[in-house]
Amino acid sequence: MLVDQLKAENEALRRQLDSLLAAARSNDEKMRRFDQLEQALIAADTLPALLQLLLGEYRSAFGVEQISLSLVDREGELRRLFEGDPPALVALMQTGLRLLDSAAPLQQMHELPWKPWLGPYQSVRHSALFDEVPARVLRSVALLPLSRHGQLIGSLHFGSADPQRYESGTGTHFLERLSAITAVCLESTLNQERVKLAGLTDALTGVHNRRYFEHRQMVEISLAIRYRHPLACMFLDVDHFKRINDGHGHGAGDAVLRQMGQLIQGQLRLGDTIARWGGEEFVVLLPRTHAAHAAEIAERIRVAIAARPLPLPGGGSLPVTASIGVAMLRIDPKLREPRLIAEGLLKQADQALYAAKEGGRNRVVRDVDPGSFTATD
Repeated sequence: MLVDQLKAENEALRRQLDSLLAAARSNDEKMRRFDQLEQALIAADTLPALLQLLLGEYRSAFGVEQISLSLVDREGELRRLFEGDPPALVALMQTGLRLLDSAAPLQQMHELPWKPWLGPYQSVRHSALFDEVPARVLRSVALLPLSRHGQLIGSLHFGSADPQRYESGTGTHFLERLSAITAVCLESTLNQERVKLAGLTDALTGVHNRRYFEHRQMVEISLAIRYRHPLACMFLDVDHFKRINDGHGHGAGDAVLRQMGQLIQGQLRLGDTIARWGGEEFVVLLPRTHAAHAAEIAERIRVAIAARPLPLPGGGSLPVTASIGVAMLRIDPKLREPRLIAEGLLKQADQALYAAKEGGRNRVVRDVDPGSFTATD
């Protein structure tokens, strides 16, 4: 009897040991996989790559139904970083990225001290954080605050169909570590993107510089030719700019250029490109834009500039106007060199600008050349 009892106890202990070993191996495998993900997170050298990793691979790695990420974008900096690739931003926002104008929603969600919050999914509080998933799907959530230098910069959210996956009171050591690493990686990649952007940005006006424009122009021309999309180009020039510098000083001239850059940018869409070409000239690319619509955008810009006199330090204001030339991409079947096609488009826009100047300034002139084939035909 005693022998049978000892055998039963030994068998129970063996099963318990096997279970513990299996759990240990499973935990080792999970930690190995999470360590690989952390290394990939640290190695991500671009913002899109980092965001795709967080919103894509982490979802499958953690085995959760939903992952979303909210980032504070007060000045629209994150949106500007995606100007060269709007589809990438759209794709990320469809998979869970949200850009916030302020940190207020995050401050309402996360209380000091900022620690991961685990608990049941509550539709009223949490539905805005995730995609349109029926409430019956998500049962528990983990909300990870992302902070740097005492400021909330974002929040990472996990949603699970398992009500016990993220229970209140569960240990959060791993999630706290993930939160800290994610915040550092976000700051690092943002700084890298800022450095790259600085080399492609005009220091005075804050819009793109000529170097960036020349690269973007080649990309847009290739896309327009391949898919037969219309592509418009605008040259813009401040009227009588020399008089402004001579009469009011170069400080006033700089202020005019800054204001003009902002006003032009404010009339453009995500995916359009503006750059300072040099001096008082700006250039704009409008992908997938027909001639009539391009002329409408140019006219809106002209009106916005004329309606915004520059305030002078000593009182009063300085009226400012601009002349704008608009041209459409034309494809000469004999012309195959992309560089020459780009030069031709700029030349056409420049000639239209010259015509606007000669015609009295403060006007929009469309370049017309009925003898050539255009991508809109």
